[in-house]
Amino acid sequence: MTTEEFITELFCRVDDAMVDVHKHPQSTLYPSEMVTLAFLFAIKGVGNRSFYRWIRRDCLSLFPHLPDRTRLFRLFKVHKDWTDRFLAEPTIFGVIDSYGIEMIHPYREGRSKAQVGRKGLSNHRWIVGGKLCLLLNKLGLVVDWASDTANVSDQSFQSLVEADCPQSAEKVSDQMIVFADKGFHKKEGDPANLKICKPRQWNDRMLANCPQSAEIETVFSMQTLVCHLKKVAHRVWAYFEMHLAFALAAFNVLVQWHGLPANADGFVPLSIAQFSL
Repeated sequence: MTTEEFITELFCRVDDAMVDVHKHPQSTLYPSEMVTLAFLFAIKGVGNRSFYRWIRRDCLSLFPHLPDRTRLFRLFKVHKDWTDRFLAEPTIFGVIDSYGIEMIHPYREGRSKAQVGRKGLSNHRWIVGGKLCLLLNKLGLVVDWASDTANVSDQSFQSLVEADCPQSAEKVSDQMIVFADKGFHKKEGDPANLKICKPRQWNDRMLANCPQSAEIETVFSMQTLVCHLKKVAHRVWAYFEMHLAFALAAFNVLVQWHGLPANADGFVPLSIAQFSL
């Protein structure tokens, strides 16, 4: 599949999910075009200037009414909520975990008054940036997510386990049993549907209770290697959250590109490497 063929099919899949969203009379882009461009930005995993040069140089025939770079990214930020329609449905079992994202090198901490990231631990090393928390269903699809600065504890994301589900009228706590590591445990007040897994028993408990579940570390690995999400250069928090929203929505679309076929053991392998730009 060529890049042009991939973008065309991606647009068709996005358009199917956006049929009820109408174009603003003053807009040069249709909603489906805007979301497709935002997905390509998230998949490409580069800065906004590099992405805009690439899309204008190589794909202008597909987006002839492409607005200026700054206006395009303001549109991405304003319409971030459209990504909720690409989130997955809850399943009876799920998993939650966090992922550190570096914005600047720790040596540069505090040099700018406009710094939005904070210093925290990620993978046993210090970073200055943010933290992404994912709630996945048993197939490894993103059900909901939240973000905060890197210095916060995983316990602050417990609200995801009880919150309203974007794709359902019910609360997550009424639909899912969520597995987590001990970082999400509070001394008092853990949600009833949050099950803390002991060290080195994560996979055993997940596979015993949910044979079709995918490890959340695999999802994080794909975001790192394909979407280059481990390091970003945003200097405004709203644009950082916009990037996360479209990256996770694009992940749900790409990972289901060929359906979700299970192997003989009932395990559903996930992969988006073939869509790397």
